[in-house]
Amino acid sequence: MDDHRVVVVGGGFGGLQFVNDLKGAGTRITLVDRRNHHLFQPLLYQVATTILSTSEIAWPIRHLYSDRGDVTTLLAEVTGVDAARKQVQLRDGTTLDYDTLVLATGATHAYFGRDEWEPVAPGLKTLEDATTIRRRVLLAFERAELATDPAVRDALLTFTIIGAGPTGVELAGIIAELAHKTMPKEFRNIDTRTTKVVLVEAGPRVLPSFAEELSAYAQKALEDLGVEVRLGKPVTECSVDGVKIGETFLASRTIVWAAGVQASPAAKWLDIPADRAGRSVVGPDLTAPGLPDVFVIGDTASVKRSDGSPVPGIAPAAKQQGGYVAKVVRARLAGKTAPQAFRYRHQGSLATIGQSAAIVDFGKVKLKGWIAWWIWGLAHIYFLIGTRSRFAVAWSWLWIYLSGQHSARLITQKETMRDEG
Repeated sequence: MDDHRVVVVGGGFGGLQFVNDLKGAGTRITLVDRRNHHLFQPLLYQVATTILSTSEIAWPIRHLYSDRGDVTTLLAEVTGVDAARKQVQLRDGTTLDYDTLVLATGATHAYFGRDEWEPVAPGLKTLEDATTIRRRVLLAFERAELATDPAVRDALLTFTIIGAGPTGVELAGIIAELAHKTMPKEFRNIDTRTTKVVLVEAGPRVLPSFAEELSAYAQKALEDLGVEVRLGKPVTECSVDGVKIGETFLASRTIVWAAGVQASPAAKWLDIPADRAGRSVVGPDLTAPGLPDVFVIGDTASVKRSDGSPVPGIAPAAKQQGGYVAKVVRARLAGKTAPQAFRYRHQGSLATIGQSAAIVDFGKVKLKGWIAWWIWGLAHIYFLIGTRSRFAVAWSWLWIYLSGQHSARLITQKETMRDEG
């Protein structure tokens, strides 16, 4: 079957798992991504908050498959799919023919119809997002050191995180620790311990996908770090001067969006149904309706569990879907019966609060505190690619634990989303 052409769009967890598990199947695989690296998104917030460097959580896709002669890697952007002709359309006008297509194109942040907020409230999905947020956080302290107007200084030292899911909670905890524990000795005109970190959640509690007892523990841990948690009111306005929470204005010069996601336009490319977040509604075998040779997986797919609840948009789910589709493709190529419908196996939910506490929900087993933080850390190190990355991340965490100093506090890029002013 060496002439069977497989096109995979997206080098995230789902796409790479599929390519890895299809090794030796005798196919010709073309892997397309608009970035040249695979990103370990669960630790992206640690780049944004100066704990890790970009090279510790990202790896060149081309290097990952340098010893796979069956895999061709292309740095390109997909703009559409012609399912009738079985072609993937690229931005430069060229096309890729396929016999099997796997769309693993992920998701980006969603502003619920207020896209004009993005320049002042960036989300966190890419390395560029992370370095932009890191730059803004560090520049806020530098500008506060120079500020002579107390009101301007207070606004610079107020950081607002919108959305109290895992990303929002993790960002808020680390920024608070950075300001209250790492930086106080380094400035002369400001006391960074007066920094205000505000976590805003429209719902009634933080980490709503976790059990209530763990959610309550996380909120208490955040408040112990000095984070101000505001619940029950949505953000109604974002600007360079601050945010409006309900009807109350908060002067804040650094805002981060962690409140929602929007899937890639894969459903539009295929002209198939999508859910409210734009995720493609797929069949039990993860194929697009009416297109048995097209699979949609990961954050861009709307997949139901046996009880009707949605499969969460997390890395383990995408990896399981990629592995499942590889089994289906292998079975088809061998003329065998394909596996039963995809079944998601939840392996637990984890979130960290600062550098000393975390929560872990394994269903019947729920853990919190220091032991949960160790489990969280070991789990993340295990899933990193390569011994070098595992060692580098472990060393960075150990260094912060022993010295209290973050190792990646560099302001390195020009602002990309708004005037530096």
